[in-house]
Parts: sequence; structure tokens; C-alpha cells
Amino acid sequence: MSTAQVGLLLYGAGKTILLTLGGMALALLIAFPVGLARVSHNKFLRAIGFTYVELFRGAAVLVLAFWFVYALPSLGWQLDPTFAGILALGLNMGAYSGEVVRGAIQAVPAGQVEAATALNFKPSQGMRRIVLPQAIRAMIPSFGNNVIEQLKATAVVAVVSIPELTFNGQLIWSGNGRAAAVFGGLLIGYGLMALIFMTGVRLLERKVAWT
Repeated sequence: MSTAQVGLLLYGAGKTILLTLGGMALALLIAFPVGLARVSHNKFLRAIGFTYVELFRGAAVLVLAFWFVYALPSLGWQLDPTFAGILALGLNMGAYSGEVVRGAIQAVPAGQVEAATALNFKPSQGMRRIVLPQAIRAMIPSFGNNVIEQLKATAVVAVVSIPELTFNGQLIWSGNGRAAAVFGGLLIGYGLMALIFMTGVRLLERKVAWT
């Protein structure tokens, strides 16, 4: 490959990392309110959490990306394609991550909640001081898996002309016709990025385990 083509791939890799981290940040911002709503004693909040999870977990990232990039402009809203990609990825992964939060909270032994009640903690205090610190430790491995799924999902938004790694790889392939070299390089690139992300998650797991 030429220097220009390598530069194009590196730019695409940077855009892929931006989409992954941006989408995951949005997913985490959504996950905790949704997960807490799912375990709330308030039926209305539970209904909101359930509706969000079922709606966006069932919505394809590709369809969401098409909606934000092509459908919204017809309604008078023009979004930057990269932001639209982050929005599509984050809303979808937020539903899965919300279920991770719900499952981790419900996995905390009931005795811990009873102990918080015995200490005269309000429900919100017990959740914040007793339940969530334990639940977060259980969430981290699943969130790590979600990061990798988010990384792989970034390739989907290539169809709305976001110049991420897969999109730029297709541009190079269309120019030189060397499919094996180009897509073999993409496999290696995604594998290296996944390794970096998972290394970061494992370091975070160890740090949390020691605190």
C-alpha cells in the first residue's frame, strides 16, 4: 500500500475508536438510569425502562443510522454523520447495558439490602452505598464485552458514509482491487483495537477489585 492509503486507514481507525468510545459513553449514560428504572418499585419507571430496552434492543443499528442521517433531514433536523453514528450506536448499546445494570443490581444478595434497612438507610442511600458498589464490580466484565460489540458495530455505520476503518478500507479496495490484502489488514486492525480495549477493561477490573 502507498503512504496515502496507510494514512487513510489510520484516519479510519481513529474514527472507529471515536465512534466506539463515543457510543459507549452514551450507552453508559443511558444504562444506569434505565437499569435503575428497571428495578424500581415505581411501576411507571419500570414501564419506561422496559419500553426503552425493548424498543432500542430490537432496533437495528443500521436502521437507526439511516434514520438519523437520511430521515431526520426531511423533518428539518440535520445531524453530523459522525454524531449520528455515535447516537445510533449508543442508543442501541444503552439498551443492552441497561440490562447489564439491572442484572448486576438484582444479583446483589438480598441480605445486603436488609442490612442497609437495618442501618436505617433510606432506599436511595442503600442503593448508593451498599448495592451499587458491589454491582459495579459485577458489571465491568459485561461492559467490556459490550465495548467489543460496539467496536464491531462501528463497521455497520460505514453504509452512511462515515469514514471509519471499514469505509476507508472499501475505498482502497475499490482503487486497487487487492481484497485479500485490504480486508486482511482490516481484520488485524480490528483485532489490535479489540486487544487494546480488553486490556484496558482488565486493568480496570483489577483496580476495582483492589479498592
